[in-house]
Amino acid sequence: MQVARDRQKSYADLKRKPMEFQVGDKFMLKVSFWKGVVRFGKQGKLNPRYVGPFKVLERVGDVAYKLKLPEELSRVHNTFHVSNLKKCYADEPLAVPLDGLQFDDKL
Repeated sequence: MQVARDRQKSYADLKRKPMEFQVGDKFMLKVSFWKGVVRFGKQGKLNPRYVGPFKVLERVGDVAYKLKLPEELSRVHNTFHVSNLKKCYADEPLAVPLDGLQFDDKL
């Protein structure tokens, strides 16, 4: 069992990359896991996968970061796992707008 576990771990480690970010960096936030909670007025393929950019306020633990969210997202908790963040290299005018956000009342 241990040999098989080690072999599978070596395969998984090839695809893993360490992700550490600095306070003040800007990130896009993944919103595909918000299905049913936040609607962007579009469906299917046209639904945005990331919104932002948002600024990192602080690091919480090893793999979580606290973001500065705008007023439109005030009902969403501001701490996210590193897997839900993507480094933003573009300028702010190219950002995905948060117009038309509709929150589910059961949030």
